[in-house]
Amino acid sequence: MAYGKQWQTVMEDGTVVTRSNTWSPPGSHPVGYGVKVVTKDGELIRIEGDDDNPITTGRVNAMNLALREYTYAPERIIYPMKRAYEDRGKDKWVRTTWDEAMDTICEKVRYFQETYGPESIVCFGGTGREACIFYYALTFSVLQSPNCCYTQSGWSCYGPRCSISDYVLGAGYPELDYAGHLPGSYDDPRYTLSKWVVVWGKEPLPSNGDGFFGHCLVDMMKRGTKIISIDPRITWVGAHNGNINLQVRPQTDTALALGIMNLMFETGEYDHEFAENWIYGLDEIKARAAEYPVEKVSEITTVPVEDIKRVAHIIGTERPIGWAWGLAFDQNKNGVQLSQAFIVLAALAGSIDRPGGLTLGPPSALLGKWRMEQRGAMDDEVWSKRIGAAAWPGLSTGMATTQPDETLNTMETDEPYALKMGWFNSSNFLTPTCSAQPKRWHKALQKLEFVVVQDITMTPTAMAVGDYFLPMATWAEHDGIVLTHYGRNTVFMGPMNKALTVGECKSDVEICLMFGQRLNPSWWPWYKPADGKSLDLEALQTAVEDFYSDQLKELGFDWKGFQELGLYQPGAHGFEYEKYEKGLLRFDGQPGFNTITGQIEAYSILYESWGEDPLPYYEEPNYSPISKPDFAGQYPLITTSGSRRYSSFHSEHRQVPSLRQIDPWPWVQINPETAKEYGITDGDWVEVYNMFGEARFKAEITPVMKPGILNCAHGWWFPEQDGEEPNLFGVWKSNFNSLVPHFNVGKLGFGAPYKGVMCNVRRVRSLDQD
Repeated sequence: MAYGKQWQTVMEDGTVVTRSNTWSPPGSHPVGYGVKVVTKDGELIRIEGDDDNPITTGRVNAMNLALREYTYAPERIIYPMKRAYEDRGKDKWVRTTWDEAMDTICEKVRYFQETYGPESIVCFGGTGREACIFYYALTFSVLQSPNCCYTQSGWSCYGPRCSISDYVLGAGYPELDYAGHLPGSYDDPRYTLSKWVVVWGKEPLPSNGDGFFGHCLVDMMKRGTKIISIDPRITWVGAHNGNINLQVRPQTDTALALGIMNLMFETGEYDHEFAENWIYGLDEIKARAAEYPVEKVSEITTVPVEDIKRVAHIIGTERPIGWAWGLAFDQNKNGVQLSQAFIVLAALAGSIDRPGGLTLGPPSALLGKWRMEQRGAMDDEVWSKRIGAAAWPGLSTGMATTQPDETLNTMETDEPYALKMGWFNSSNFLTPTCSAQPKRWHKALQKLEFVVVQDITMTPTAMAVGDYFLPMATWAEHDGIVLTHYGRNTVFMGPMNKALTVGECKSDVEICLMFGQRLNPSWWPWYKPADGKSLDLEALQTAVEDFYSDQLKELGFDWKGFQELGLYQPGAHGFEYEKYEKGLLRFDGQPGFNTITGQIEAYSILYESWGEDPLPYYEEPNYSPISKPDFAGQYPLITTSGSRRYSSFHSEHRQVPSLRQIDPWPWVQINPETAKEYGITDGDWVEVYNMFGEARFKAEITPVMKPGILNCAHGWWFPEQDGEEPNLFGVWKSNFNSLVPHFNVGKLGFGAPYKGVMCNVRRVRSLDQD
């Protein structure tokens, strides 16, 4: 099945092979694995890797290989469901129809819009899904509310890095150049292999974050690339011979970045030509970096002096240097400064928009741009009521959402106004996936008078507060577009081709089309049911194809043409490196970067206008034994969380037997020295606790962790347990986010300490017994 018109083939035995690209749900992050979906008589048989896909070349992860189990899991909900308001928390759901659900939900939406204003409705969005494209549109142009909320304290996932890239670099998300955008891959003559890749706060193989194909590091290492891993753990890629590991104390990364920068300035080992032409505030950043001599940085970070010097020399002298930055930048109160310092380091290394360095992408003309245009469905008065926008311009300028901590405060206090209706778009945030202090969120959510949930299976969040449950289609059950970095840096795009239908499940775009046609038809003109109202499946499929054709037309093809193409790579359509020299990054067509100064801003004009230090700086975490010495005896350890495994994506997949077998229980990684000190052996149940809460895990004793540092699993709940209140599938038992403080964020509203809070640990008898 080479790429071309044959995207679906009927075999001699009656099986149908549909070439497609994966996204979510189920979660695999938007890697877009090239796959073949094998069906027979409308039933999913298996998933195979597509050897002809030039990026993933037949490789596919365990979560997608388990799609048949996921698709036909007995717990999956495949029809619309509802229950009475007074039955919240109880398993008293009953089946309903799409027509009845749409009638009731639309009636409720109009009631709240007219009675309390559209701002009384809040839409909660999930992470790493196709929904990341569509829950903005659902909020802004379907529900016509300004309150689109990603609930993680400090918006601590991807959004901070994207915003800082906008502010400091003036370009779309910078990504490691692994030749994914080039049809010739690593052998394309335009490409140069990275000599080293700095993998900072990221474990790409299991996480594959936001379109980054983590296995590319394996490909690059086979060709000779070496890795510098900066992480409290020794990760899989860092563990290989010849690679370097800087095991940094959690949340001290900004000091390390400034220390490396200072050494580069002291030795003169950096790209002088690029720095002098394209970095604004070069003298100021030199002076700031001088405040971080290597001995001081070593003391702060616990990384040996000689290791820091070696890395600074490599970054300063080797060409090209690739960079991969991860979640640790966002889950850090000091993360804004870290992201700014990271971008400056990459610039000093000559890595920006050059082969083997970091690729840049201006905002895509496709769905990434379209979803932001949906804000136009509201007038300025309504848009001005977005929660937290006025108080946190550093966040609200880059992100079209509420400030999540302010959203919880609003729900608790009804200030500046009361929230009356909630819509959960693929968000199970009561699990330790997003919300800090989840019991506070749980209590506040009970105040909502009406709640709609879109998801695949019954979750703790849906059981706790849902009134209507709308069943979601998997990526194999609908047409769609895999768009890496949500349009901020389109390394490639691939079609998701519908291969089967299960029950009455619908995709994100279908739900937007269905409800948009009812609530705001001028913004959703594609769907035209025969009687103007009732669910019309044929018209809905046509609408989906027409919608995507409209988004693709600027590229010169429609939906059918995209299916035939099979994969879109910018390198086959005029991609260029060093766009800053050619006027391809700025809206005015002038050379430079799309910032106020036209340069990469080591000294940020925007930060200064918001009352923040325009230069990066290090700040000790608020909850560490150093900043809280009075608590150091009681909570002498540091715990981090959020690292990924191959068996699950956040809180998904816990109900899939083959995947649950890989990781049957929540885990905490502990260094052998620390475990011995606390009398813990491998496999013991332990409780990790601090002044905010507690959570239970099974101990994994491993030398990959630094002594005194714990690494806790996240996203855990127990689908096999009682789902009703108060247990809610055991959602409180291993909930790491109970240990994370509410509203401990940076000065721009970003970043919270999911990657490092002080704690203690003790043995317990089991998950449920002391």
